Amino acid sequence: MLNGSIASPASLTFPPKPKFSIQKTSFTGVGIRHLCPQRLASQTTSSRKPSASSSSVMMAKLEEEMKEIRAKTTEEINDEVVELKGELLMLRLQKSVRNEFKSSEFGRMRKRIARMLTVKRERELEEGINKRLSRKLDRQWKKSIVVKPPPSLIKLREQEAAEEAEKSSA
Repeated sequence: MLNGSIASPASLTFPPKPKFSIQKTSFTGVGIRHLCPQRLASQTTSSRKPSASSSSVMMAKLEEEMKEIRAKTTEEINDEVVELKGELLMLRLQKSVRNEFKSSEFGRMRKRIARMLTVKRERELEEGINKRLSRKLDRQWKKSIVVKPPPSLIKLREQEAAEEAEKSSA
């Protein structure tokens, strides 16, 4: 049978504690930050944080774009919003068909549309149009939109027509 000898708590010995400290975290795992050697100076700089100069350049571009948008009339803004939404639709179609496209264009177009609609709303506020009337005007404007192909599709069709003309003339 089994030997019934159990050591008393006083006679138990534990190995010495390690020199580094192990921190417990909230997810009941062990943090290993202290186990890794210190990072080199080249590793500590993060490429994700933009430098002060690059962020100021980006802000200057944004301000320039906003000045350009504010210089347009409301009708021009409405037309460009419709064109950009058509371009966005074309990008979605290219994505669904798995054609090559720049994925960054999605965000760029959405942000440009948002900036234009913001300027449009600022003008409505200056005129004293409240939110409820603004929504009503937006619904009327959306119903009055005549669907037309986006500029990129028109260019594509023109290129295809030019290629066909070259083939038929050759």
